[in-house]
Formats: sequence, C-alpha cells, structure tokens
Amino acid sequence: MAAGRTDHALERLVFFSDAVFAIAITLLVIEIHAPHLDHHATVAEQWRALGALWPSFFGYLVSFMVIGLFWMGHHRAFALASTYSPRVLWWNLMLLAVIAFMPFFTAFYSNNITARVPVIVYCGAMLTAALLNYKVNRTATSPPMVGPDVPPEAIANVRGRGMGVVLGAATAFAMSLVIPYGATAGLATIPLWQRLMIRLGRPGPADAG
Repeated sequence: MAAGRTDHALERLVFFSDAVFAIAITLLVIEIHAPHLDHHATVAEQWRALGALWPSFFGYLVSFMVIGLFWMGHHRAFALASTYSPRVLWWNLMLLAVIAFMPFFTAFYSNNITARVPVIVYCGAMLTAALLNYKVNRTATSPPMVGPDVPPEAIANVRGRGMGVVLGAATAFAMSLVIPYGATAGLATIPLWQRLMIRLGRPGPADAG
C-alpha cells in the first residue's frame, strides 16, 4: 500500500474517533434537564430546584473528566503512530461504541445515584472502556503502527497512563460491588495509578501488542 493511502487511512480513523469523543462529551449535558419552575416559586424554591440536580451535575463532571482521559490517551498514542494497520480498526470501533453510550450510562447512574445496579453498570462501563482504550493504545504504539523513531520512553508513558486508567476504573468497579454509594470515588485514584505505572514502566523497544 502506498504511503499516501496509509497515512490517509490513519488520519480518517483519528478524525472519526475525535468526532465520536466530541459528540459523546457534548451529549452528556443534554441529559441534564432544566427544572420547571412554578411562576410563583420563591427564590429559595428556585435554588432548591436547581440544587436537586446535583446528581446530574456530578455525573456530568465525572464522565466528562474520564472521557477526557480516554481521549487524551487516544491522542497521545496515535501521535506516535505513523502507519495504519487494520489490526486496530475493530478494537477502536468497540471503544467508540462504549464511549458513544456513555451519556446513557451517565444518566442512568445520575438519576439513581444511590441504587446498586446503576452504579455497578456505570463503573462496569468505565472499566470496559478503559480495557478497550488500553488495547487500542497498545496496538497504536506497537509495530507496524508506531513510528520507527519514537523513543521507548514515550511508548512507556502512553502505556503506563492507559494502564493507570484501567486500574482506577477497576478500583471503582470493585468498590461498586461492595459499597455502591460513593464507588465512583475510586475513579479519583486514576492519577495515582498512572504515576505508579509510569514509574514502574521500563522503557524498551516497542513490542508487538
């Protein structure tokens, strides 16, 4: 395959992925429905109606941040890729399928924030996305996709960050099975896991993912 066609295929995959990430993040806010205020509602009642939406605001913030982490990891990984490979196509498509469904998972969780099943489903969706994201990023940073001049440290950084997201999502999922209320706090451990995984990573030649 000619170099031009190879680059074009890689660019199309990245552009399409960026579009799905952007749409999913945008749709998160659509699931937050403005409260209907009675014409005679007092100021206090108006504030209470707005405050009652806090689970939706919380779900939006958490999902926005985590989807943002997935996008940043995707961006970092494909910035190191120079050649398209069909091996990444289905894994990337499955990742985007979960990302595109995140507005529903977020609404299901936000509207039932103290219920066990919605929390488990939400955290499970995050873990599924994290695993697929890691597979996509690992494939993009492995031959034949990775650029020949990419330093091993850059590859280790991308993979360490991706594994940190997996471990953070796994922490939240495990918590959801035991203490559903507040289980999403486990997602806050992602930066800590990322630092640990990057530190433990040993830069070396990119291996076949």
